[in-house]
Amino acid sequence: MDSSRSAQKAVIQFLRAEGEHASQIYRRMKEVYGEQCRARCSIFRWCQRYEAERVNIKHLPSPGQAHVVTNSATISAVDEIIRQNRRITTREIAVELSISKGTVRHIIHKKLGYGKVCTQASVRESEDGENGCLPAQQLLR
Repeated sequence: MDSSRSAQKAVIQFLRAEGEHASQIYRRMKEVYGEQCRARCSIFRWCQRYEAERVNIKHLPSPGQAHVVTNSATISAVDEIIRQNRRITTREIAVELSISKGTVRHIIHKKLGYGKVCTQASVRESEDGENGCLPAQQLLR
């Protein structure tokens, strides 16, 4: 028998949909799963969630967890803005593209691989004679 967390949540959801009370669900699951049964408070919590018409048994993202949604158009727009003005700030990019500063930072560092964007520490002359910021891989040379 599958005693995983997701299987037990599915059982809770099913029994709750049939109208079983949380205490009865706990007793029935304790008989079936024994020591591997979820804690009573956990079963009661999931019953409350299903009463509030929650239909997905998978975990939802934690409140406050960062959600970074980027696409290739946004990434190339940020890259183009940086190439046009190497002293631009993440705030100015965010305002210009109507995205958050966190998303801009994510694109700059994770997607484009740039180091610092507009500080003296990362500005050095590139191979084509142009001063500006370089990708992080080139900064480490």
